[in-house]
Amino acid sequence: MSHYKKTILPNGIKVLTETIPYVKSFSLGFWFNVGSRDETIHNNGITHFIEHMLFKGTKHRSAKKIATDIESYGGYLNAFTSKEHTCYYGRGLSNHLERTFDVLSDMIQFPAFKQSEIKKEARVIIDELNDIEDNPEELIFDKFEEAVFAGNSLSLPIIGKKENILNFTQSDLFNFMIEKYGSNKLIISVSGAVEHEQVLKLVNKYLLKDLGISGSRRRYFNHQQTPARIELIDKKIQQVHTIIGRTAFGFRDEHRIKIALLNQILGEGSSSRLFQSVRERNGIAYQVNSFLNSFKDVSTFGVYFSTNEKMTEKAVSLILKEFKKLKTATISERELKKAKESIKGNILLSLENTSNRMIRMAQSELYFNRIKNTEEVIKNIDSVKTTDILEIANEIFDEKSFITIIIKSNNALLKSAA
Repeated sequence: MSHYKKTILPNGIKVLTETIPYVKSFSLGFWFNVGSRDETIHNNGITHFIEHMLFKGTKHRSAKKIATDIESYGGYLNAFTSKEHTCYYGRGLSNHLERTFDVLSDMIQFPAFKQSEIKKEARVIIDELNDIEDNPEELIFDKFEEAVFAGNSLSLPIIGKKENILNFTQSDLFNFMIEKYGSNKLIISVSGAVEHEQVLKLVNKYLLKDLGISGSRRRYFNHQQTPARIELIDKKIQQVHTIIGRTAFGFRDEHRIKIALLNQILGEGSSSRLFQSVRERNGIAYQVNSFLNSFKDVSTFGVYFSTNEKMTEKAVSLILKEFKKLKTATISERELKKAKESIKGNILLSLENTSNRMIRMAQSELYFNRIKNTEEVIKNIDSVKTTDILEIANEIFDEKSFITIIIKSNNALLKSAA
């Protein structure tokens, strides 16, 4: 039995806790409501750069001491940057919560941002950028979002642009943190063998620096669909990688659960329609799946696959055929139930991990300003009808709204042009 508690402090910091008495560990996350969509083309990549640099030393700890202070007690420290949020998190045994809280507090309040470390880390991030460029499965999603979100900061890649990465300075990093990382943008989320009052005491003990208030607002996405088009990208690779997709409903839209179920039916897992059609019955692609990547105000929805050049056209034909089926025929109750049980199963299984629970709490607060309980989510899933799926399919599967991104070698491009 778990128990949620929430406190909003006078400076705007939100503290969320979930007490799970039957575990001996905790997961602690410091979440900032800041991501790459809060950047401009001129500083794109700075949020991700700051994420790296916070591990490179503070006024009180070297990079090695940050790692040693946690790992020497069996703990774990990491971070991630998304388009909307940045999370610095740690895991450990419950009696080491204060130690982890101390280290994370030090990192976010007193980063050193030494110029020598900035130059060094720029090379590391360029290496990470090159890895993405070498991986068409990852690169194609950046290119797709660049196309569907054109004109909005959501189009910017999380890792940033090479010229920006190489030119960030100490003052750039400090100024961005002063502007964007105010206390009103911070959520502290903890799940595990913890007590709410215990966490509040740690906040009062270690978060002493005035982080200020961030007044900047996001420019949310204009939902006017981008006109359909095809973009070809030249890469020296063996396979042809393709995305066919568009924008859809964001986290806060009541229709999102319907499109999540449509996505499950269409291309999630080996029993999905696309997997059975494209891979199992026709054997023309090893990788084929649909996806739903959601943000607060908008999502991306589509199909990704890779195959050889000769089979690309047939794969597209089969995918469009599945779109048409979902638009013209109501799915069975049995197929809808299977999709519902799959999504519910994934949600419930994820709750067996304190890190997932910590993430779920924070994201719920960030998107809905409250912690949505599991029963509410399950109820929403169960409320969807077969006619809802037919309705949403007819709205989504409009070929005039789909953008197609294709990555293949120059030789293949020359052949297709001929």
